[in-house]
Parts: sequence; C-alpha cells; structure tokens
Amino acid sequence: MNADTLPLINLGLYLNDRNNSLAIKECKKTADALRNYGALLVKDPRVTEEDNSRFLDLMEDYFAQPFEIKLKDVRSGLGYQMGLTPELKEEPRCHRDPNCQDIIAQIPENSRPLPISRPDVKWRFSWNIGEIPKETKFPKLNAEPVIPESFKDTWSNIMNQWGNQMHRAITDIARMAAVGFGMPADTLADLTKNGPHLLAPTGSDLNRYGKLNTVLAGFHYDLGFMTIHGKSRFPGLHIWPRNGPVKIPVRIPDGCLLVQAGKQLEWLTGGEVKAGYHEVVVTESTLKAIEYAKKTRPDRPLWRVSSTFFFHIASDNLLSPLKPFKPNTLYPPVLAGNQVNHELGKINLMKS
Repeated sequence: MNADTLPLINLGLYLNDRNNSLAIKECKKTADALRNYGALLVKDPRVTEEDNSRFLDLMEDYFAQPFEIKLKDVRSGLGYQMGLTPELKEEPRCHRDPNCQDIIAQIPENSRPLPISRPDVKWRFSWNIGEIPKETKFPKLNAEPVIPESFKDTWSNIMNQWGNQMHRAITDIARMAAVGFGMPADTLADLTKNGPHLLAPTGSDLNRYGKLNTVLAGFHYDLGFMTIHGKSRFPGLHIWPRNGPVKIPVRIPDGCLLVQAGKQLEWLTGGEVKAGYHEVVVTESTLKAIEYAKKTRPDRPLWRVSSTFFFHIASDNLLSPLKPFKPNTLYPPVLAGNQVNHELGKINLMKS
C-alpha cells in the first residue's frame, strides 16, 4: 500500500454545484474515505502553494529563534493551547496508554511505529482561527492569541491568511462528509461554530534531529474533530489506515491538502469512523529533502515545519453519536471541552 491509495476529493465539484450528481458522488466518496481510511487528500481550488510557502517561511524563521526568546511565548497555564509548546514536553498518546499498546501489538512487526521512550522533540505554536466565544465553561481552551514580539508586524496577517484558508476547506469537507453519511449538510459544521480551532504548526530542528529513524512525533491520534495539513517541505509522515494494518508514507501532491479523522469525529459517529493513527519520523526521503534544502536554500533555517490545522467541535457542545449512527456505550455524552481536557492530560499538557 502506498500514498496513492488515499482517496483524492475534488472540493471544486462541490463548490460549483452542491446538488449536482457529481458533487453528491464526491460527498459519498468523502464519507467512505473517512470511514475506511480515516484520511483523505483534498484538492481545493481556493488554496495555493504560494500561500503555504509564505506560511512555512514565517514558521521556519520563528522556530529558528534562540531558545530563550521563544520561551516568552509559552502559556503553560492554558494547557499550551495558545502560544508555544517547547520540545520534549508533549508525550505521544500511545507512550503509556495500554489500549494503544494493544493496537500496536496487533500491527505486523514490519509495519509498526518506531519505538519511543521520551516526549516528542517537536515544538508547536498554536494560533486560534475564528471567533472566540463570549461565554464558555472552558476559557483555557478559548483564550486570546499570543503574538511573538519579533514578528508582531507580520504575524497576524500571515497566520490568519493561511489559517482561514485551511478553516474554510475543512468546513466544506465536514459538509461533504455529512451529506455522504446521510445527514443534512450543516449537521457537523454547525457543531464546530466558535470551536477552539488552532493553526498549530510543529517545528523540528533537523540540524539536531535529522538522523535516520529519529522519531519527531510518536505514534498517536489527534484529539479534535478533524485535522487538515498543507504540504511540508520535508516528508516523514506515516499513517495507518483503518482498512489495513500497513503504514502509508504520506506524500501530499502539490496544491492538495491532507485531512485526518480525529477523536471527536469518532465520538460523533459512534466509532464508525476511527481517529487516524500516525507518526512523523526521519526517513530516507527526509534525508534526501535535507540535502536538497542545503543545496537550494543554504541560507534558510533547517527546520521541518508541519502545516497543521486542528478543527474542533465547540467546547460547550455535547459529543454523542449522531443519527444515523447507533448509540455506543464507548462514547457516552460528554462536553467537547471536557473530552479535550482529558486528552490533554494524557499527553502531559493539561493538569487535571
């Protein structure tokens, strides 16, 4: 199995005419991809590589700053849900989780994730996208943004430009998925209004960690509703599709985005869609990209930046299996904010 087996969704067909038979077929394809793979590729005609490149440049420059300057942007009291998460802070969800260890044990040995015994070496910066709710039971998850001092003149514009594009694309994918599942189009998208959506790029220092088989982000799933990624300049992302135990090295084609199912989507579908497991490691392809970057961009920081956006159900909305999915005791009714806080505690970011 290879990256080409991931279904590619043409969002343009839906945007042109949502009631067209081709658009309806694409909606069904979207739902099937989430159900069978937990992931899909999407072509959005509104998204350009130029915008992604501008964003990646900004984040490379940010992560390349001295350690002590970056630490000014840490907000540990918010569970690191705004501002900076330093390296060696976030623990992979499966590091100590017995259920997750059982999943790994069922994967064929030659396709298992690489073992890891430490927190992730990646850094992350979290920037909120969309409206912050005026009233919420979860203020830490819906806090005001952090603007790095060294980038105060350009930061908001570049982050919002790229983040809003990602937000728009994933919202339409949510509408397509709802139609494909047999729901009214806005069923899922409405639950995300005023959610704590985060443009949350990671940064990994390839000068320090660019050695073969180094784990940059250990085996885990995403805790939110869905995750959407732009193309990184350095490969290394592996995913495990639900319909097979063989890991896929993901290569996002130019002009495309990658969507992955998160835990909240699993909850809302009563487990019919499963949160997608993945890892980021330094592979032979990563090493080739490092050598290429050294030759073609010798004056640029050598950091692997992920173009990642976490799409969330609003914190005060209830998570529970929706019709037409059946109730499931594994997914009892819970406020999305409580579910997020629980997951953040499991990865060492939020104190209980």
